[in-house]
Amino acid sequence: MPRYHVSATTSAPVSAVWALLVDGRAWPRWSTGLDELVEERSSGLAADGRDGVGAVRAFRTGRAVTGERLTELVPEERMSYEDAFNLAMKDYRAAVELATTPEGGARIEWHGTWRPRPGIGWLTPLFLPKIMQRMADDLASYAQRLD
Repeated sequence: MPRYHVSATTSAPVSAVWALLVDGRAWPRWSTGLDELVEERSSGLAADGRDGVGAVRAFRTGRAVTGERLTELVPEERMSYEDAFNLAMKDYRAAVELATTPEGGARIEWHGTWRPRPGIGWLTPLFLPKIMQRMADDLASYAQRLD
């Protein structure tokens, strides 16, 4: 089963990074790889920006739309999710774990596993780790600019 594990560090506190992670509407603002949150394909989004377990967040990149369901939230520590719909992968499970650095910033650890779907899925081990590293870097950079 393919997997990735990427990390990034920011001077922003864990609380600032957490607020960006749990707000699905914020993801296209901080991620250079996501074009938009597709609200009509999403469900359970919180008006206050604190999406809860069970929320499905659909993101568009180019013409592709993928959906992810939140499965676990440990405030300011871990957010876990799984695929709700994805053309290239199945059984996708991922988690973002946060820890405070000695300097008071945040360490972001993002890891996941999946099974490729027939067709384009065989390419996912080639590009997904790079995409997820960019996501972690974008999150760290954006949170730092807000700090």
